[in-house]
Amino acid sequence: MELHEYARYDAVGLRDLIRAGEVTAGEVEAAARRALTLADAELNGLALPLFTSALEHAADGPFAGVPFLIKDHGPMAEGVPFFLGSRALTGAAARHDSDLMARFRAAGLVTLGLTTVPELALSFSTESVRYGPTRNPWDPERGVGGSSGGAAALVAAGAVPVAHGSDGAGSIRVPASCCGLVGLKPSRGRVPCGPDMGEAMLGMAYEFVLTRTVRDAAHLLDSVQGPGVGDKYTAPPPSGRYAAEPGAALRPLRVAVTTTAWSGAAVDGRVAEAAVRTGRVLEGMGHAVTGASPALDWNAVVRSIVAEAVAIASMLLRAPRQPDPARLEVVSRRLLDVAREYSALDMMAAFDAQNRVTRSAGAFFAEYDLLVTPTLGRLPAPHGTLRYDDPGHTLTSWLESIFDYGPFTAVFNVSGQPAISLPLGCGDDGLPVGVQLVAPYGREDLLFRVAARLEEAMPWKDRIPRFSVRRG
Repeated sequence: MELHEYARYDAVGLRDLIRAGEVTAGEVEAAARRALTLADAELNGLALPLFTSALEHAADGPFAGVPFLIKDHGPMAEGVPFFLGSRALTGAAARHDSDLMARFRAAGLVTLGLTTVPELALSFSTESVRYGPTRNPWDPERGVGGSSGGAAALVAAGAVPVAHGSDGAGSIRVPASCCGLVGLKPSRGRVPCGPDMGEAMLGMAYEFVLTRTVRDAAHLLDSVQGPGVGDKYTAPPPSGRYAAEPGAALRPLRVAVTTTAWSGAAVDGRVAEAAVRTGRVLEGMGHAVTGASPALDWNAVVRSIVAEAVAIASMLLRAPRQPDPARLEVVSRRLLDVAREYSALDMMAAFDAQNRVTRSAGAFFAEYDLLVTPTLGRLPAPHGTLRYDDPGHTLTSWLESIFDYGPFTAVFNVSGQPAISLPLGCGDDGLPVGVQLVAPYGREDLLFRVAARLEEAMPWKDRIPRFSVRRG
């Protein structure tokens, strides 16, 4: 299988080729390994050399034979070491699969490697001291977002059609925006987080994948959604298969559009225009589109995210082997200092803040069916813009810097609604610009219906990054 041919297909397309006998799963894996080797040499998206053998997977799953990658974000696959992008973690191996990893295996996905992340997965740029910068296939001088940055770079380059990501404040959607991909953060409780967590990062972290097409995201959510055994809570079950939603009927919707950041951060006009243009396209489809926004307390959003970061730090502080502070980057050290002093009363205040944000967002979606915003406040940032290892940073100043860059995503980690970033705009030199769509809680079906229509009306499939396996 030629590399440029392999890279043209999304996950569903490759699956169908294998099922039809036009290519074997072994031929697809061989092509993926060649593509990943080439892409990693250009982009630095792999955290480790490719696995010598793919992780065990079902031969009869709905994605049997489709190449896949997992993120270096903490115990995921049995026997696979994880580093959280840090020199201070020496590669503890997961003792068992997470529930989600078990579902990826059951779906037949062929897991070939581990992707890069910023240290502790706490940045909107993937340029840790451990791995160095992961480069954007659209412009190697720019970053790929974070924290699922290696995944985004390698999917955008055509090296794999789909890769695992996680999202604690925008970490699927931000890289999707930077790299011209589809990035869905599901509803709280839609995808299992067990068995080692009752709720991931106080219910504000979510796992799923990055894809190049809407249909891949829909089909993959069918494969992994639903409660795990003993889950603390779960999202309401879908009324049907998500894979059927892109072609389903869509009634006229009440759509709100905003390009004003709740934090007060400045928003680049080219980024804002992509969201406004999306609103105009939806209006042309017959939807009622108005300028409106949830009334949110930004300080409550930040307090909630601080508590989530403290939850990450607490796992390190409770670990049998403490990380060497000298091998941690500056903001990680600042976070551990905050976590040591964080009290039960602080945590209760954070839960109260999360409740206020969740109630405000829920009230908004009682009135509107869809919210359209930019995903980021700016174009993809040059390397070094977000300096996680800057000795001048406090935890507060760090959060201010990342939310100046990406002010639109974290709200919905706190409040729990599903949100998707779509590559609906272009900036300088064809740089991708993501637009975020947010739906009421549990309504991934609605996001897929709208996203599929926008994919038809504002297509992105023929936009190819400067570096792409598709170019041959």
